[in-house]
Amino acid sequence: MNIQRKLYAALATIFSMVALAGFWSIDQPAGAARNAGLGTVTTIASGLNNPRGLNFAPDGALMIAEAGSGGAGPCGPGPEGDRCFGRSGSITRIDRQTGMVTRTAINLPSLATPDGSFATGVHDISFQGLGNTFLTTGFAGDPADRALNFGAAGQNFARLARINPGGRWSLAQDLGEYEQQHNPTGDEVDSNPYGVLALAGKTIYTDAGGNTLNQISARGVIRTLATFPNREVPAPPFLDLPPGTLIPMDTVPTSVAQGPDGSFYVGQLTGFPFPVDDANVYRVPSDGGAPEIAAGNFTAVIDVAFGADGSMYVLELAKNGLLAAFEQGDWTGALVRVAPDGTRTEIAEGMLTAPGGVAVGNDGALYVTNNSISSGVGQVLRITQ
Repeated sequence: MNIQRKLYAALATIFSMVALAGFWSIDQPAGAARNAGLGTVTTIASGLNNPRGLNFAPDGALMIAEAGSGGAGPCGPGPEGDRCFGRSGSITRIDRQTGMVTRTAINLPSLATPDGSFATGVHDISFQGLGNTFLTTGFAGDPADRALNFGAAGQNFARLARINPGGRWSLAQDLGEYEQQHNPTGDEVDSNPYGVLALAGKTIYTDAGGNTLNQISARGVIRTLATFPNREVPAPPFLDLPPGTLIPMDTVPTSVAQGPDGSFYVGQLTGFPFPVDDANVYRVPSDGGAPEIAAGNFTAVIDVAFGADGSMYVLELAKNGLLAAFEQGDWTGALVRVAPDGTRTEIAEGMLTAPGGVAVGNDGALYVTNNSISSGVGQVLRITQ
């Protein structure tokens, strides 16, 4: 069972405050209704390669992390089979005034299946000050396998990276090494850095493989702010286990955003058996501590963002569950607005396919990466409510 859990947990990590100062009350019971809010959807960029997180640069441009489409190798085993290395990752810039789309950083590391899908590479992007750009590169596996399977190229993964204003990128902290040395959860060693949030004097990131929320100081010292232990959930029927059997499920924290109260909000993808309506958004105090459920009853959360009015936007990679996605090809995503009073509204219902990231513009519009697990067909959508 442990081997099977690890397999499915690794597969999931590719993408994988009940009240706030009297202002928030956003938890709802299982099966909580969602109002429909269609919204107007416009495609503002297309032809992207596995686009994931996106964020606004200090100059107002929208910047997108593309995980790339792999390359010719070296190749090694991955959650979906062999994956091959290439420098096909990039950062794309959208000028919101002119609409011009430009790749401002190219040749970033990427691992992908032979058809370029399910890439692991640059997963998220965040900005600090006027010229500091921070990126996470994922891995989804034991960091010791980076060199074993990919030689010198493997050291590009499970890292924090930086890009200077001229577009040159460089590797910074080895986040996989931190997981190897400390393994904060005491579970199997597995690292897949995903969401990143650059703040004054520190950088926060989620490790979807290590099930942690970590902080990097200005001096480069890493410490764990919170761990997300396995949860016991009912075994799915196809495992043919006795009724009522519980099995361990990885949390798989994918994203981090800072809420109006200054706390960190962490979205949960969930590992195998990928239950529907059983993913949470957790609240972690800004200086670290035990995570609390801020809002529950989501499915496969891949990103979280906050609007100017305090609304929380929760992006689901596959609203009908990852089993339905992997087995039936149902990658219908969802974007859910959780108002400060707890009201939930699904925006652009039925119009998202495997979305990978959400950002809120100062124009009030929502920006979402779409087709985030595919090469050559990724998009950025602008959604007005």
